[in-house]
Amino acid sequence: MVVKSATKKRLIELGVEEEAAHKLATDRNMADIKKMSPDEVASCLSVSKESDVHANVMRIIADQGSRRRAQKKSRKLTIRAKAIDDYDRPEISIRFNPLNHTMVPHQELLGAPNISAEEQFAVEADELEPWDLVREDSETGEQRLAKELLPKILITDPVVQVIKESAEAQDVAALAANPDHKPLASGWIADRVLKVVRKSPSAGVAVAYRLIVEGS
Repeated sequence: MVVKSATKKRLIELGVEEEAAHKLATDRNMADIKKMSPDEVASCLSVSKESDVHANVMRIIADQGSRRRAQKKSRKLTIRAKAIDDYDRPEISIRFNPLNHTMVPHQELLGAPNISAEEQFAVEADELEPWDLVREDSETGEQRLAKELLPKILITDPVVQVIKESAEAQDVAALAANPDHKPLASGWIADRVLKVVRKSPSAGVAVAYRLIVEGS
């Protein structure tokens, strides 16, 4: 006869006395023990069915059987279960933020997320003035920024997505506080300029700019 140590350990963890756990785990695993009848348990433990030891073991076996049946039920996550998870385990909804990584430089949008086209032009033109990107539009004759000359970054980039989601969350909060607040337009972050600030061994700080695009 062989005592299955893993089964014995599990029984003890569940609250079975060590001597009883030793007898139950002899040539049996947990699946075998769950199938035992009250008479078989009493015979195995050499106790009467009225004893406290027998009652405790039967309670534990019944409890394990109930849990197994519950696990077999649908695992579809209900709204209520989702709410409980969000409350008890908020970490399950938290994604890794690449901007928190030491190897990722600081990056931010030029200008606030929810600004007009005129305000956006003014902010970007002022920031990019050293690169002389202001051009005259051949069709309208109005001034525009030749942002297409900047290095590109895809809208699907993890850093861009973090900045986008953070801005949209703040915008939703602003809308909730003020019904007259004008929400962000769909695809608002495309054609915006990202400012990248890197630590430089020679210059101290190196600044670069990238244009957010929807495709290459």
